[in-house]
Amino acid sequence: MKNTALLSHKRLLSAVCCIAFFLLAPLSSALIPQTFNTVSFEPYHYHTYQELTDELHSLQENYSDIMSLSSIGKTYEGRDLWMVKLSDNVNQEENEPGVLLMGAHHGDERPGIEICLFFIRYMVEQYQNNSLPEVRSAINSTQIYLIPMVNPDGVEADSRKNCAPNHGPFGRSATITSYGVNLNRNYGDPWYLAYIFPVSYNLPFILPDSSFNYRGPYPFSENETKAVKNFAEVHNISLSISYHSYGEFIIYPWMHTTKQTPDEPLFRSVGENISLINHYYLFVKKDHVFQRFGGTLGSSENWLYRARGVISYTIEVGQERRPSDPQVVYDLCMTQTTVHLYLCQRALTIGVEKAALNHS
Repeated sequence: MKNTALLSHKRLLSAVCCIAFFLLAPLSSALIPQTFNTVSFEPYHYHTYQELTDELHSLQENYSDIMSLSSIGKTYEGRDLWMVKLSDNVNQEENEPGVLLMGAHHGDERPGIEICLFFIRYMVEQYQNNSLPEVRSAINSTQIYLIPMVNPDGVEADSRKNCAPNHGPFGRSATITSYGVNLNRNYGDPWYLAYIFPVSYNLPFILPDSSFNYRGPYPFSENETKAVKNFAEVHNISLSISYHSYGEFIIYPWMHTTKQTPDEPLFRSVGENISLINHYYLFVKKDHVFQRFGGTLGSSENWLYRARGVISYTIEVGQERRPSDPQVVYDLCMTQTTVHLYLCQRALTIGVEKAALNHS
């Protein structure tokens, strides 16, 4: 009995030491790639839905041993929601941590699409060339999922919202009153808060169906968010980033309240290390800008954490909604590729870190 108790204490001490290292130590140079190989992307441009579709199919055909491509659903206008998986056993569901990257919840925000597509091409090319250990480790040790274009209809229409018809703010009108829902307000969250605190949560801007921030008649009313929900509920995802533009900042749950998450130290640790890579500002709970100017209910990072326990972030990339300089876009892609490789390495320990936090 004494030996069993001693072993238990040793395991607890080991877990505490592990969590202390990751939460308190600065980012180790060993956690980020030291060299990068260039890829044949320039001159860079924003891909249309069809161009993205063609590119993904081509890559999957050429790298089918480590890349799979599937549709997780269809939009109102019938476009596929493409999901890419990168893994060494790509057709198996392995007992490995997952990393989820998403772009273009808002159709008029294009850099996220390019960041995801760039990363896919970079990973498969470098893995085949066997040139970077960070790439091989990421593909061999994690399951990487990417949904580059969450809102294809909005991308094609150059619209922030999707293109589904609305039937009044609560979906009860017999006639079509407007078109489109802001998908990053449509995820399941405590929607009732908007009625209790209408000023704080900008009820006048998320309730009218004609508003650019209209959140829909009910949570997951849209094909796109339902598809992400269904996908996330059946996969083991440890870390996630949803890309938006612009502002050069990072946010995490629950920035729409003053309440800290149970995993606040972990969110801070991962977020600070991301900030060290891309030099973006990490909003933390002492920054009450989101409470002062209206919280974001129904966003992907909030739902992923609340429902699935995912350490999830929204990153607003760049200084423009749609940079026109190809070099700027290329640099964004390269920088976030470094972030992604860091996330893949951090994902290997995230379960132990969360367990240590919950035990303390």
